[in-house]
Amino acid sequence: QVQLVESGGGLVQPGGSLTLSCAASGNIFGFNIMGWYRQAPGKERELVASVSSSGSTDYADSVKGRFTISRDNAENTVSLQMNSLKPEDTAVYYCCYSSYRNGVSWGQGTQVTVSS
Repeated sequence: QVQLVESGGGLVQPGGSLTLSCAASGNIFGFNIMGWYRQAPGKERELVASVSSSGSTDYADSVKGRFTISRDNAENTVSLQMNSLKPEDTAVYYCCYSSYRNGVSWGQGTQVTVSS
């Protein structure tokens, strides 16, 4: 089982920046993918960005050029640098871990609010 602890959410003005962090603990071996999803009230949870243990990244079209995902395999952490934030980025952001051996794990979620 993998446990995920998120941090870094908060309130920021449009155009501002925020960094989310996620620390994974547990029996982590082999190929895996870590990423961030977000869910706004009344909407489906959607993928924001992901990064594999081999370094491959994927981004939602809506955040390309603004968000950057990175990971430290030695520390089993993943970060999401969010720049040029927009009100539509407001959501609860969830860290996610996925692998064959451990299945899928979710963090508790952290609120990001972009508002003036």
